[in-house]
Amino acid sequence: MNPLKYLQAYPSSLQEQVRQMITQDRLGDYLRQRYSQRHDVQSDKALYSYAQGLKQEHLRNAPNIDKVLFDNRLDLTHRALGLHTAISRVQGGKLKAKKEIRIAALFRDADPQFLRMIVVHELAHLKESDHNKAFYQLCEYMQPGYQQLEFDLRLYLTYRDLPPPERH
Repeated sequence: MNPLKYLQAYPSSLQEQVRQMITQDRLGDYLRQRYSQRHDVQSDKALYSYAQGLKQEHLRNAPNIDKVLFDNRLDLTHRALGLHTAISRVQGGKLKAKKEIRIAALFRDADPQFLRMIVVHELAHLKESDHNKAFYQLCEYMQPGYQQLEFDLRLYLTYRDLPPPERH
């Protein structure tokens, strides 16, 4: 298993720096220094309100969200930290699509910046379905410093996967 599986898209020089931080037992300190808080969004209802607030602030013209919830079944091995789905149903003679956002349950206990980054990411999919330049520009608009947060979140996930003796 590659201990840097969340960082594979980054340059090898950056991956080497992370390996050195792990070897020198500095990764946990780095993360604790920057992300030591815990948010208070603990229920699905609170998460829905939180996401709606961000949508209202930045994406007023985007489609409505029908459901937002923490999901215990999202699989990190497939890099699913959050999902956005449109569920289509026929009601009467009309086709109705319901938009849902699911956030991995591990973000219940995460730093507020990580929760915001994931929610912003999923909200951006309401306007941009692909991970293209416009998508990342929208993420950066909604969350300045988005790219650094995404990288640090990947460091956090890497740290969580380390064997306990390497995690201090």
